[in-house]
Amino acid sequence: MWQALYEELADSNFVVISVAMDKTADDARPWIEAAKPTHPSLIDTQHLVADLYNMVNVPTIVWIDEDGRIARPNDVAFGRDTFKAITGVDSAKHMNALRAWVRGEAQAMTPDEVRSLRSLPTGKHQEARAEFGLAFWLYEQGRNEAAERHFLRGGELAPDDFMIRRGSMPMRGIDPMGPVFAKMLEEWQSAGNSYYLQLPD
Repeated sequence: MWQALYEELADSNFVVISVAMDKTADDARPWIEAAKPTHPSLIDTQHLVADLYNMVNVPTIVWIDEDGRIARPNDVAFGRDTFKAITGVDSAKHMNALRAWVRGEAQAMTPDEVRSLRSLPTGKHQEARAEFGLAFWLYEQGRNEAAERHFLRGGELAPDDFMIRRGSMPMRGIDPMGPVFAKMLEEWQSAGNSYYLQLPD
């Protein structure tokens, strides 16, 4: 879908930059090769983009204007309705808003609106990301037992950061779509939390 949107809006000076958050480039490569994108497709094994934009889940979309400013902050959006029955997120709403903005048919948010809606990391979130960074380094050194402790600590400090809680699962030998994730998600939602947080209308 993102390749199709990139082609559709290419004449409007629009570029899609897709970022995969995977433990290795080889994990993401088959998906990228199957999609055959002609837009930039990056593989971020260290979650640097998540750190820079305070992304806590996927898919997260950020609109950035031609001056490099955030025109719409982090928002959950899907290119298709494949998982709509599970997520409750309608892809058309965001995609149509994006098209209208790119074509100049709708205004971007004002800087004040962007600031009011941006989710900034708390001290706990920053500490959690530091724990993830240490855990990833230990994982790369083959020190999986030590890495496990820091992956878990990161998730404890920021339980809403699924880039840490779920994103660390493949490195810990856990299927991120399997029963451990299902249990974590059920506990999270049973406590009254939302897994996908969208921007208000």
